[in-house]
Amino acid sequence: MQKRLQEMKEAALSQLAQVNEAQELQDLRVKYLGKKGELTEILRGMGSLSAEERPVIGQVVNEVREALEQAISTKQVEFEQAAINQKLASQQIDVTLPGRHVPVGTMHPLNRIIEEIEDIFIGLGFEVAEGPEVEMDYFNFEMLNLPKDHPARDMQDSFYVTDEILMRTHTSPVQARTMLAKNGTTPVKIICPGKVYRRDDDDATHSHQFTQIEGLVIGKGIGMSDLKGTLLTFARQMFGENQQIRLRPSFFPFTEPSAEVDIQCVMCHGEGCRTCKQTGWIEILGSGMVHPRVLEMAGYDPTEVSGFAFGMGVERIAMLKYAVDDIRHFYTNDVRFLRQFNRE
Repeated sequence: MQKRLQEMKEAALSQLAQVNEAQELQDLRVKYLGKKGELTEILRGMGSLSAEERPVIGQVVNEVREALEQAISTKQVEFEQAAINQKLASQQIDVTLPGRHVPVGTMHPLNRIIEEIEDIFIGLGFEVAEGPEVEMDYFNFEMLNLPKDHPARDMQDSFYVTDEILMRTHTSPVQARTMLAKNGTTPVKIICPGKVYRRDDDDATHSHQFTQIEGLVIGKGIGMSDLKGTLLTFARQMFGENQQIRLRPSFFPFTEPSAEVDIQCVMCHGEGCRTCKQTGWIEILGSGMVHPRVLEMAGYDPTEVSGFAFGMGVERIAMLKYAVDDIRHFYTNDVRFLRQFNRE
């Protein structure tokens, strides 16, 4: 048996020396080392050997196996290296050629404006609060001094899911939820960014879905001067340090007194142009002192605390900031439009 093993080893090594393809190498591996290979067949015959012969033959078998495995492994490495060399030779790269341009995405202009506004108000000590877009009528209207029969509800034509559930028409419900969660404690100082929905005809300046950021401050001794100072700081950080604002009397059910806030026209800087209709001013948001009834429903004593609130449309701010003439550009995903806002 020892002679047979030696002959098998020599035959196998001789055949390995003549192998030129990987498949041939695999066939030889199976022929000699496989489960039905010649070496396995010899091992099956070891049962007929005497106890003295078995360790001797076993050692020879191990030596033959190691020799064959080493020879096959060496040959395999040669084939792999040859394949790599062939591939490198056939796929030469000219490193002097310019690289291929890989387009890089950028932040959407509306998200950029939202983050910029958040950074400004966070710097003023505000926190960011969020709430559901599918809202209860109670939080969207009633908690904001808009009972079922209030005529001001007509100002916000709504998408109702049921009689009591709707797509929120503003982010003010987040303010109502925050006040309830505070359980009458102060201070409250939040901004509420998010999408809102109203039944409106889409055109250059209107959309059935848009983005709002509203703010709320509640504490002791809060007055209109605090509101004006906060909004003036915001306007100057957003539109330039020389920016001015003006407050015009207005009406909102959840604030009293209420005011529309204008900034100097960013196009003509107050001199008058087509954009501002020759007035020198452009409206950017609504604001006012929180209505005492709203404070009461949220668990606050209006004789002890007061507050102010404001709300702005992100799209309107973006249109003024970037001189965009049609709100629909923000939603059509036209790469030619979005490419203008590449990262700086």
